[in-house]
Amino acid sequence: MRTDDLIGMLATGLEPVPRRAATRALVLALLLGLPLAVLIMLMEFGIRRDLVQAMFWPMLWAKILFPFFIAWGGFVLAQRLSRPGVRAGRAWMTVAVPILLIWGMALASWFGAPQQERMPLLMGQTWRSCAFNIALISAPVFVAGLAALKGMAPTRPAWAGAAVGILAGGAGATVYALHCPELTAPFLAVWYLAGMLIPVIAGALIGPRLLRW
Repeated sequence: MRTDDLIGMLATGLEPVPRRAATRALVLALLLGLPLAVLIMLMEFGIRRDLVQAMFWPMLWAKILFPFFIAWGGFVLAQRLSRPGVRAGRAWMTVAVPILLIWGMALASWFGAPQQERMPLLMGQTWRSCAFNIALISAPVFVAGLAALKGMAPTRPAWAGAAVGILAGGAGATVYALHCPELTAPFLAVWYLAGMLIPVIAGALIGPRLLRW
């Protein structure tokens, strides 16, 4: 068989991938994963009792918006990296900017506090469990996101898996913020990021095995 004939045979019946297929797949993953993440938070931890009062505190909104924008950055990255040959480009900035902002707030709070108050700002009351709680809540979005990318064609599966981890970790931390009693920037900059890092590492490790094609 000649090469041209072989190529023609392999190409028979192929149809172009619908536009925004990756976006739709990731949105569906969020629609499936987020309700389960909220359910885990409600069943395992519950919403903080003073949430209505806390909504008037600027730091609560910083705690919610900081991981929310990281999740958005993970969504953008996963959307790009799910397509063959597409690089992340400047999309990494959508993740880096909120991290830099929270670290700027954390450093200002740390150096602006008296020496004896610095460690309580960093450790809070829940530092032992915070990161693991975020990782647990992020699990449904993580699994749904990997399943969504499984049907795509990422050529950098480790990076694509890490992007799903960023999306899931940010979403999990956003949901967990409705329960978490901590309101200091140093705590968020360390322990919230540690919790979001767990699914990122998991995605980078699982990606090459699950997403390769």
